[in-house]
Amino acid sequence: MYAEERQQAVAALVAARGRVSVAALSDRYGITTETVRRDLAHLERLGLVRRVHGGAIPAASLTVAEPALSEREHTRAEHKDRIAAAATAFLPPSGGSVLFDAGTTTGRIVGALPPEIELTVVTNSVPIAARLAAMNTVQLHLLGGRVRGVTQAAVGAEALTTLSTVHVDVAFIGTNALSIDHGLSTPDADEAAIKRAMVRTADRVVVVADSSKVGRRNLLSFASLEPIDVLVTDTDLDDTDRRQLIEHGIEVVTA
Repeated sequence: MYAEERQQAVAALVAARGRVSVAALSDRYGITTETVRRDLAHLERLGLVRRVHGGAIPAASLTVAEPALSEREHTRAEHKDRIAAAATAFLPPSGGSVLFDAGTTTGRIVGALPPEIELTVVTNSVPIAARLAAMNTVQLHLLGGRVRGVTQAAVGAEALTTLSTVHVDVAFIGTNALSIDHGLSTPDADEAAIKRAMVRTADRVVVVADSSKVGRRNLLSFASLEPIDVLVTDTDLDDTDRRQLIEHGIEVVTA
């Protein structure tokens, strides 16, 4: 394969996967890591990729747009179902307290809850609250505030004030993007403020996110990797990303 053909293939792979590591590209094309870095540098100059620590991401991966909840509900749905099922292993014992962040993957955890478990649940998600309200084993607390139409999540001063008085055993947090250097991020300032407060409420923070979000950045970081205890994701996670996350003290579970 000529260098130009390889570089085109690399650009296409980065666009398809969202992030590709130097090591993975070296193995895939049978070239040295130095050659990979030269290829990535060339593609970056062309505006096709953006180099990050250990690899590359699409040039446009720093996003400020946000898809609607109805659109995200059907994106990588099978991955999210497996992630949600695996995440139930991190529920506290019956009688414990849980916070569910708004999101399609956190919402699937609610659908996978064991029917006999008794929980006190806090959430800012209108759809999640609607599902939990019908469960007689759940003591539900719905945060107040302005509801964003895009995510159907309560945000703003009222929700933040309530969260400042809350403490839970486990918080299940969703994210639009996750990277080593930018942490967990989201496009909206109000959403970022709520998620930042949620991370502070819990003894244990479990992030649920499919692998397409790993290596990406959104506009606003709401948490570094330091407070994250567990990431539950899918088996498409890049080996380099897994290793780096583990090196940052995060337990990585793939489903």
